[in-house]
Amino acid sequence: MASLLPETLFEAGGQGPAPSKDYYQLQITRSQVSFRWWRISLRNDHRMNRPGVTKECYEDFLDDVNLQVQIALIFGSKILQYVINLCKGKYDFLERLSDPLLLRIISYLDLEDIARLSQTSHRFQKLCTSDKLWEQIVVLTCDTITRDMKALAKDIGWRQLFFTNKLQLQRQIRKRRQKNDDKKEVPVET
Repeated sequence: MASLLPETLFEAGGQGPAPSKDYYQLQITRSQVSFRWWRISLRNDHRMNRPGVTKECYEDFLDDVNLQVQIALIFGSKILQYVINLCKGKYDFLERLSDPLLLRIISYLDLEDIARLSQTSHRFQKLCTSDKLWEQIVVLTCDTITRDMKALAKDIGWRQLFFTNKLQLQRQIRKRRQKNDDKKEVPVET
């Protein structure tokens, strides 16, 4: 299963904690951890500092407490824990699935489960509230989807369409039809 993983498993970059202006990059590949830094200084005596890099295999990284502390200070303890898990072979395969595939899987969940899943990460929150997901859910749950329903969904969104009761939905479709008919009947002055 690990052979299905891309060469670069994780990559992050950012500025060090204040007052530092130094820039750091962390990259985890299938075989090593790379930690790069660029010293940023306005002082002339530090301008000649060259960028640096530390590359370690997983085993060496797991033993290198100093590098782990640096990563925790710059990127946070959650990122450090994620990197340690990657080095130990604990991959989050769900996170690596494509958005279309995840949307298809999520569309089969119960509404309560979708609500809970949306609270787990920014990515899942975005997916669980996306119009594409709710279009799939409407398609799976409704017998027929009329042209009027599609046009209304374009205006109000598929999620709103899903949660609108049938009477309100019929009323909104009727209003939309009437509005379109009124636009067609407006005489053009010459």
